[in-house]
Amino acid sequence: MRSRIGQTIHVYAKEHQSLYWFTIVLFTMGIIFGAVIVNSLPLAQRQELFGFLQFFFSSIGEKGIPEPNMHFQQSFGYYAKTVGIMWVLGLSIIGLPMILLLLFLKGVVIGFTVGFLVNQLQWQGVTFALMGVLPQNLLVVPALMIVGVSGISFSLRLIRTRLLSKRDVIMPHFMGYSLLVLAMLAVLTIAAMFETFVSPKLMQIVLNQ
Repeated sequence: MRSRIGQTIHVYAKEHQSLYWFTIVLFTMGIIFGAVIVNSLPLAQRQELFGFLQFFFSSIGEKGIPEPNMHFQQSFGYYAKTVGIMWVLGLSIIGLPMILLLLFLKGVVIGFTVGFLVNQLQWQGVTFALMGVLPQNLLVVPALMIVGVSGISFSLRLIRTRLLSKRDVIMPHFMGYSLLVLAMLAVLTIAAMFETFVSPKLMQIVLNQ
């Protein structure tokens, strides 16, 4: 059973290798773009954002995240909405570029967040990024990439079967795509729990040192 699952994963990864490399490059470009945006912000906006960041850190340092259950619901809702949108986009031919755009924007957000922390707080910002940004994104980014690549692959399959008139049974691929999306949603649920209950504790440790 394990060997069969391992073989299936190996075949899947090999078949979609080029798509994964493309999305990784696109995501990396988003990170770089987000970091560049930080340096192009006017001084007034940087000061305003830094003031909000200081308020957030002081709140976290004193009492952690207020109403963590609500924060978890919001975080999980955001991830579920993102995955749901990507799933729907993967079911349509015209949704392919939108999936790529969402992955690029995720890279921009991470690049901007880390870049702003480092720009304003130097080495302490690196520590905050490692404690507050990196841990959950070790789950979020691969999960979104897997959903994105699966959606792109399914969309390309639709193009081949609908526009190029190539015969292919689409239902098994649809079921596999949907099950993979549900599996990644489970991973994102764990990421939301980590973001809510673990990352704030790690940041508190840094703030109270």
